[in-house]
Amino acid sequence: MTNLPFPDESFGAFLFDMDGTILNSIAAAERVWAAWARRHDVDVETFLPTIHGRRARETIGQLNIPGMDVAAEAIALAQAEIDDVEGVVSIAGAEAFLTALPANRWAIVTSAPRRLALRRLEAAGLPVPALMISGEDVAHGKPAPDCFLLAAERLGQQPQDCLVFEDAAAGIAAAEAAGARVVVVTATHAHTPETRHPTIASYGHVSPRLDAQGRLTMAGIATIARP
Repeated sequence: MTNLPFPDESFGAFLFDMDGTILNSIAAAERVWAAWARRHDVDVETFLPTIHGRRARETIGQLNIPGMDVAAEAIALAQAEIDDVEGVVSIAGAEAFLTALPANRWAIVTSAPRRLALRRLEAAGLPVPALMISGEDVAHGKPAPDCFLLAAERLGQQPQDCLVFEDAAAGIAAAEAAGARVVVVTATHAHTPETRHPTIASYGHVSPRLDAQGRLTMAGIATIARP
């Protein structure tokens, strides 16, 4: 069991990012965002790597396009993403892992609007959690820690007692700022990222367990990478 992330530790709750962490929506997201970028004369190749892990309003806002109504563009983009879920699939083992968790001990914490998150979960065949924190629920999106702090609070946990599953730099930074522990999911990465955190390639060889004290641990065999 030494290959498991945090093999000797237990947690009060597990917090999951959505896109790239429990489901793969890259193809759909990049289709929509590439079309939007071309309409606004934004270089697609350099722009697409910036869209992951952050709220649309912040991704658009950083472009500083004169006269652009950022809020209206973010709403239109969200609807376009709701309309295009072709190729959205769950990451291996995610469904079994999530359904094995006690309902009051996990949450999805995503930068996506709630309607889009629900649509992608449906498309991927994943369960809707009792608690989901969306990009609309906080004043400051990732990499600010607000979303993970709110999720921990609503689950009745301290953020330091939560394990966050993330894939994107903005989300990892948000989890670190919240004081949570982090596992990086590499399923959608072309190359294993450089990170000081443990990594898992998928959920196919890990499963959640409750220990004798009723705390969450992981069992099984996972791929782990440390510097």
